[in-house]
Amino acid sequence: MQRAVLPVVLAFSACTVGPDYHTPEVKAPATWRQTLPPESSQITSATTDAQWWTIFHDPLLTRLEETVARENLDLKAASMRLMQSTAERRIASAAQMPHIEGNASYARERASTNGILGLLGTMERQQAGQIASGTQGFGPAAMPGSVGNPSFDLPQYGMNASWEVDLWGHVRRQVEAATAAMHATEDMQRDVLVSLMAETAQDYIALRGVQAHSAILRSNIAVARHSVELTRLRFQQGAATRLDVAEATGQLHSFESRLAPLESQQVHLLNALSFLVAREPGALDAELGRPQAIPVTPPAVPVGLPSQLAERRPDIRMAAERLHMATASIGVAVADFFPRITLSGSLDIQALQFSGLGSWASRQYGFGPTATLPIFEGGRLTGQLHLRKAQQQEAALAFQRTVLKAWQEVDNAMADFTAAQNERDHLHEAVQENETAVKTAQAQYIAGASDFLNVLTLQNALLSSQNALVDATTRVASTLTQVYRALGGGWENTPPLASTARTPSTNTTPVGTPTAGRG
Repeated sequence: MQRAVLPVVLAFSACTVGPDYHTPEVKAPATWRQTLPPESSQITSATTDAQWWTIFHDPLLTRLEETVARENLDLKAASMRLMQSTAERRIASAAQMPHIEGNASYARERASTNGILGLLGTMERQQAGQIASGTQGFGPAAMPGSVGNPSFDLPQYGMNASWEVDLWGHVRRQVEAATAAMHATEDMQRDVLVSLMAETAQDYIALRGVQAHSAILRSNIAVARHSVELTRLRFQQGAATRLDVAEATGQLHSFESRLAPLESQQVHLLNALSFLVAREPGALDAELGRPQAIPVTPPAVPVGLPSQLAERRPDIRMAAERLHMATASIGVAVADFFPRITLSGSLDIQALQFSGLGSWASRQYGFGPTATLPIFEGGRLTGQLHLRKAQQQEAALAFQRTVLKAWQEVDNAMADFTAAQNERDHLHEAVQENETAVKTAQAQYIAGASDFLNVLTLQNALLSSQNALVDATTRVASTLTQVYRALGGGWENTPPLASTARTPSTNTTPVGTPTAGRG
C-alpha cells in the first residue's frame, strides 16, 4: 500500500494549477519611418553597438559614460534593489525544500496532583526518589498528604523535519512569481542605466552647445568693440554722428550682457555631470570646462531592426515580467482552494536523568502526513482569486500601453532628428548669407554709402542666425541620443548587469491570454 501511495503523491506533486504564462506577442513594422535628404545622417537597420555614444567619436564623452555606469548613485541604488529582489526569490524558493531544525531543552518541573495527572493512577505508593528515577509514574497515589508530586529534571534534545508536498503547484507558482519579480527589478535597473546614459550624453552635448554660444558671442563682442572704435574715429573725423557712437556702444554692452547667463548655464551643466558621476560640484571643471566642438553625427546611424525593440527596451521587458508575475499569482490563488499536505516527523531523546540521555531507550518519535482543507473562509479565497485575475488584466493593459508608448517615443525621436537636421542645413546657409551681408554693410558704411543702423541690424541678424545654428546643431546630436534612449540601447554589454543577464522566452502568445494549467 505504501509503495502505491508514493507514486501517486509524486504524480500529483508535478501538477500545477492556474494559467501558464507565455510571452506576449509584439507586432512591429517592417521598417523605420523617416524622410531625410541624401546628404543627412541616415537611419539604417544595421546592428548597433550597445555603447551607442561611441558613434560620436568623442573620447571625453565615452570616458564620462563609463564613469557614470561605474559610479552613479542611482544605478547603485537600483543594484541594491536587485539584490533585495534576488534575496526575496531565494526566500520563496526555500519553501520547495524540507525544513529541518534541531532543538535542545532543559526544565525543572513539578506536576500537579490535582491537575491532569490526577487522571492517571499508580499501582502502589512509592518514595519520591523512585518516582523521579523514572520507574514509577505520577498520579494521586504518588505521595500522601499535601506534599504531592516531587520536582524533577526534564532534559531532552532532538530534531524536527517538515516538507509541504506541493500537490497543486502552490509553492512553484510562488517561486515563479518571485522569479518574475526579480527579472522585473533587473530590467528596472537596466532602464535606469539607459536613462542615465542618455541624460549624460544630453548634458554633455548641451554643455558643448553653451560653450559654442559663448565662443560666438565673444567673437561678436570683438566685432562690436571694433565697430565702437571705428565710429569714434569717424566721429572725430566728422564722418559720423554721435548717434552712431551711441548705437555702437549700446550694441557692445548688449552683447556683453549675454555672457553671464551662458556662464551660469555652463556651471549648471558641469554640476549636473558631476552629480551623475557622484562627484562634488566643480569636480569636472578642469576636464570639461575647456570648450570643445559639438559632437557630430555620422552619415549612417545604425539602430537595428524594429522587431528588436521589445527585447531592447527594458521597460517593455519589465512590463512583460510584471504580467508574468501577475499570471503566476493567479496559480497561487487557485491552489489555495485545494488541500495542502505536509509531511512531518520528529525524533527526540528525553529522560528524567541526564545519564539517560545517551540511551537509545530514551528515544521518542513521531511522523506522518498532515492535510488541511479550507472549508469556510467567508469568501476570502474567492475574493483573492478575483483580485489576482484583475491584477493580471491590469498588467496586460500596462504591457500594451508600454509597447504603444515605446513606439510613439521612437517615432517622435526620429521625427525630431529629421527636423533638427533639416533646420541645421537651412540655418547653415542663412549664416553664410548673413556673414556676407554684414561684410558688405560694413564696407558701404566705411565708404559712406550706408548708415550705421544698417550695420547694427545686420550684425544682430548674424548673431541670431549663428545662435540658431548652434541650437540646431546641438539638437541634432541631442535628438540622436533621444533616438537611442527610445530604442532602449546602452545596457547590453554593461559590466554591472552582465552577471544577471538571462535568455528571453521564445513563446509568443497574444498578451493577456491565459492557458490551462498543467496536470
